[in-house]
Amino acid sequence: MASPERRDGAPPEATTPPAVREAAGLLALVEASPGPWSQVADAVEAAGTTAALVSTRSDVADSAQRWLAVLGRLFTDDPELGVVTVLDDDYPTNLAQVFNRPPLLFVRGTLVPGDERSVAIVGTRQPSDAGRRTARDLATGLAEAGVTVVSGLARGLDTDAHVAALAAGGRTIAVLGSGIRRVYPPENADLARMIGRSGAVVSQFPPDAAPSRTSFPHRNVVTSGIALATLVVEAAATSGARMQARLAGEHGRPVFLVDSLARSEAWASTLADQGGATVVGGVRDLLPALDRLAQERGPDPGRLGSSRQLRLL
Repeated sequence: MASPERRDGAPPEATTPPAVREAAGLLALVEASPGPWSQVADAVEAAGTTAALVSTRSDVADSAQRWLAVLGRLFTDDPELGVVTVLDDDYPTNLAQVFNRPPLLFVRGTLVPGDERSVAIVGTRQPSDAGRRTARDLATGLAEAGVTVVSGLARGLDTDAHVAALAAGGRTIAVLGSGIRRVYPPENADLARMIGRSGAVVSQFPPDAAPSRTSFPHRNVVTSGIALATLVVEAAATSGARMQARLAGEHGRPVFLVDSLARSEAWASTLADQGGATVVGGVRDLLPALDRLAQERGPDPGRLGSSRQLRLL
């Protein structure tokens, strides 16, 4: 993961690491492509570099230079900021295997190989007291077992999961629906800093990007993709947590539902009855399943059908 250092007086081009140059090119390609971010990831992986794609049009090349200047300033001002692209070995392994992965992630903190053994804990922003206790107990048990806890830093159960994992001395990854320098919700800025010290905060968006209605579905894709499995604690039929359960299924990743959720929500009960999710009572049910997954997993077949054709506007 690139985290550049600048020499005083040196031009940005002289000190900008290759990953930051790639990030600038990727942002330019995303801007110019009418398709999903994953099409950019596919095309760049096939080409082996962004340069060949960026150079095909002068306006895209100009945009890449603009982003290079922006990122150069940001990385100089914020030395804790890092970036990883699909061309890097330290791009998260789980995320690399899903068909709709983003081409880059900005990172605060450190991504480590052990994060492959991870569970995304998701749920409502307005949880019950029982739901909060359940999320904390699950995050604590997973963290104590060496499992990385992934969540979206949202109000409610996401926050409970992150806080409990930290309190247990474990690793947690927060996936943002905003730029990494513009934490949302703002009251979780201190929590994000704590996570960055012992885990990682990640975002696919430009570092100062504001959250939007469309950014949170993108966030759910990464939260599902970066984890080995998704665990839903408490969620209504129209919630983002239910959306993530669907995404996890599309990613070929297991979905676990807390037993109280399966009893109280029709969508959860139906999903479990149809074999789309497994109902669990606690960490004791999760850990054996995770161990089996870690032993049995292989390349995600969804990648095999992904298009590597990039069409620019």
